[in-house]
Amino acid sequence: MSEKLKVATTSLAGCFGCHMSLLDIDARIMDLVQLVEFDRSPLTDIKTVGTCDIGIIEGGAANTENIEVLQMFRDNCSILVSLGACALNGGVPAMRNQFDLKACLDKSFVNGAGIVNPGVPDDPELPPLLNKVQPLHELVKIDYFIPGCPPPAEVIYDFLARIIEGKSVEIPYAQIRYD
Repeated sequence: MSEKLKVATTSLAGCFGCHMSLLDIDARIMDLVQLVEFDRSPLTDIKTVGTCDIGIIEGGAANTENIEVLQMFRDNCSILVSLGACALNGGVPAMRNQFDLKACLDKSFVNGAGIVNPGVPDDPELPPLLNKVQPLHELVKIDYFIPGCPPPAEVIYDFLARIIEGKSVEIPYAQIRYD
């Protein structure tokens, strides 16, 4: 058998539902582990991304750290995959795009219902927010898009299997869903 493909995954601004879908491939994850080696991923808890064949990213870019991670993946992954609605179009986090960022922060942390100690958090460890949540393809070149919210486990598994086998990737419309 040839050398295993290296796969890295991460979640940016989203709900982590796409990674939950990846885990929903259930026992087939053992088959997948025979074919790929996971690099940076919540499955491995590796914090940096090395040179990889495939990078899979869920979530949009909502802050400066998201952009840094996205660029690190683009620089280190031969194939970059945008996974799920948040990565493809900003998803739920992008609902704030119709409002001014300062107005959103004020409503959430200063003037919102039940606020006890009003004030926008200013901890230096918090990455600065972007004015708008951006889909990944607006920031870096994306090679494949897997739509859905979240994409079904079957779609993710089929995608990976086809890439591993060197086949072309097609996602039948009937398999795309938004739960």
